[in-house]
Amino acid sequence: MTESRASASPVEIHAYLVEQLNRVLRRPGMFGGETALWMVVDHLLFVEGQPKAWYEERERLAERGCWDALGVRGVFRQLIPGRDYDSGTASVLAEFAHRRGWLKPDRVLDGQEYEALVGRVRQWAGQDRVWSDVVSEFGEPSVLFGGNNPLYGKTLGYVTGDTGRPIVHFHLWNGSRNADEPSWPPAHEEPLLFAVRFGDGPFRETFTFTPEGRRLRPAAEGQC
Repeated sequence: MTESRASASPVEIHAYLVEQLNRVLRRPGMFGGETALWMVVDHLLFVEGQPKAWYEERERLAERGCWDALGVRGVFRQLIPGRDYDSGTASVLAEFAHRRGWLKPDRVLDGQEYEALVGRVRQWAGQDRVWSDVVSEFGEPSVLFGGNNPLYGKTLGYVTGDTGRPIVHFHLWNGSRNADEPSWPPAHEEPLLFAVRFGDGPFRETFTFTPEGRRLRPAAEGQC
């Protein structure tokens, strides 16, 4: 006699997918990058009965200049040197997750902390910084996209409890200055701050590049 098994309820399925999404956002390279994120988001929206919302979000990203034939990662290839910048891609999709109430941050900034961060971070990024500088100045991130290994690039995201306020992202890079001749291990003991990003305007205008980020950009702009 076959043992009957109860199917998971819609609430249980939704909770499971939210948990999976947060895992993929934090370690996108381990799970398959942008494609894995698309799939989890698509499934979540199906469970919520709003399958068209993902199409609408892609249209919004395209209008902002944050989506091309390769998705979000295609745009980052023009901004960040080297291989696919999975943590940057995850940070963009995390913004959609935050607005939907799916993102589970490790730390939530209160209103005063958030306003202080937004008020001074662009000026602060006018000098070259590294990963430890960011954490020393602004505390541990709400979300670490990309894992703890200092030999790889990553993105630090800082959020407030107000889902209408944009996430402040610190994009960190590590690798070879020459994308055509990559070196391993990278020359830097910890990743360099490449740019700070936040806001809902045209995508490229939301970036504030550090001096090192501006020096590295030409190597990226020539890539497809």
